[in-house]
Amino acid sequence: MSRIGKKPINIPSSVDINLEGNILKAKGPKGEGSVVFADDFNIELKDNLLFINPKKDDKDISIRWGTLRSNINNLVEGVEKGFSKQLEINGVGYQANVDGKNLSLKLGYNHPIILPIIEGLEVKVEKNIVTVSGMSKEEVGQFAALIKSQRPVEPYKGKGVRYVGEKVLRKAGKKVTGGSE
Repeated sequence: MSRIGKKPINIPSSVDINLEGNILKAKGPKGEGSVVFADDFNIELKDNLLFINPKKDDKDISIRWGTLRSNINNLVEGVEKGFSKQLEINGVGYQANVDGKNLSLKLGYNHPIILPIIEGLEVKVEKNIVTVSGMSKEEVGQFAALIKSQRPVEPYKGKGVRYVGEKVLRKAGKKVTGGSE
């Protein structure tokens, strides 16, 4: 039995849920999306609570039960409020700009890095903070990870791209000793 799968999902009044066969569609203030699920599950809507129950008790189904519940919960939360991640760029001359549908990063290489912004995401740049926001938690996290991977934080000076609030373990550099000859 999945502990996560057992929990019902609270559906806010601003979100409309529609079940069509094996497709659950949600529509809210931020947009609309859908989740496709297997025939192994029953989904019921009662009094603004969504219940997900497996049709048979099997280890494989129990594993997928919690994942399905999390995906549906993320869909409901995404169409209602949306998701966002903030990244911080540290380094002399490091900067980011949004040029139409592309994010241009200058991260110390001899060329700018151009990343096309995924449709459905919104990217804002203020000073050295890049904010990625959108309806899909998966797409927001994936694009933020792509930005971060362009220049990982190095442990000696702390230069690079990191999530806001992320702690980076700093290392001491080479120690100069006064050697006598």
